[in-house]
Amino acid sequence: MARIAAALGGAKDDFADLALDWRTVSAFDRAVYQEARAIPAGQTSTYGAIATALGDVRDSRRVGQALGRNPWPIIVPCHRVTGAGGWMGGFSAPGGRDTKLKLLELEGALAAESLPLFAPQTSGS
Repeated sequence: MARIAAALGGAKDDFADLALDWRTVSAFDRAVYQEARAIPAGQTSTYGAIATALGDVRDSRRVGQALGRNPWPIIVPCHRVTGAGGWMGGFSAPGGRDTKLKLLELEGALAAESLPLFAPQTSGS
C-alpha cells in the first residue's frame, strides 16, 4: 500500500516485481493485463494496439472491457490505454476521465493527448 501511495505522490515505480494471482482472471484478461504492464510510465497505447498484439484488432472492445474489470489498478496501469487518436474514453475508477488524466500527469505527461504511443510487440515477433 505504501508503494501505491508513493506512486500517487509522484514516485516512479513500475510495480514489475509484484506477483499477481492470475488464477482470478480469464486467459484473455491476463494477456491484456500483461500488455498493459509493459507500457512504460509516461507513454500510452491504444485498445486497438493491444488487441492487435493479442492477434485480432477486432478485439479492441474486449480489451476495453477487460481493462474495465482490472482488479489491480495502478499495478496494471489501465490508465495508460486510450482509444484511437488519444481519445480518453471511459475510465472505471472513481473520478473517471479526470482520474485517468491525473494519473498520466503524475507520470510526467503535460497532456495525455501529447503522450507518445507505445507499440506493443505483436504475437510471434
